[in-house]
Amino acid sequence: VSSFSPDKYKLPFFFSEIQNMKNTKLVRGVGFNDKTRPTSMNGKFTIEYGIWLNMLRRCYCQKYQAKQQTYAKCSVSENFKSYSFFYDWCHSQVGYGVAGFELDKDIIIRNNKQYSEDSCVFVPKEVNAFFNDCGLARGKYPLGVSFNKNEGRYTARCSVNGKLKHLGCFNCPDAAHAVYKKFKEELCKKTAEKWYCKIDLRVYEALMTWKVT
Repeated sequence: VSSFSPDKYKLPFFFSEIQNMKNTKLVRGVGFNDKTRPTSMNGKFTIEYGIWLNMLRRCYCQKYQAKQQTYAKCSVSENFKSYSFFYDWCHSQVGYGVAGFELDKDIIIRNNKQYSEDSCVFVPKEVNAFFNDCGLARGKYPLGVSFNKNEGRYTARCSVNGKLKHLGCFNCPDAAHAVYKKFKEELCKKTAEKWYCKIDLRVYEALMTWKVT
């Protein structure tokens, strides 16, 4: 497990000066590529450039946000608007370039809306997927709870590896949610232990202390 010191990789970068440079075309109106880092190889985007473009798209493309509303009001830090800074940052990160790892902005800073060098990490798809149902609309009942009309009771279920696991039926939604909460939090710790040697220490610590809210 490796730790990461944000200050160690904060390069001097003055975005306001770059914005004033002539003949500069900004990506999505905000992103700057000074062409000092590669963007393609063998006719395809480099991994770094593809991630950078997708990040800007999520934050600054209205059509994308209309379809993926969880990215509404998301933004990118001034440093991350520089492709060269983002490229170098990627190469300093635990998990970068590992098959199946993805860029995440809100595991170490919960409910975070900004992609930045202080908040982002690379995590396995399994870790990202773990939190998918936590951001869903909760509707009439607490998270993890639904009403079983056939039995007239409340069912607790939790997603495990993409499949819903039945946790039991209960007489009230609060009891069902309590079981879901305990199971989900224990599952989070098991996930942390599974990936302990391959993830950033900050991710491990966040998973070990994570609570259903």
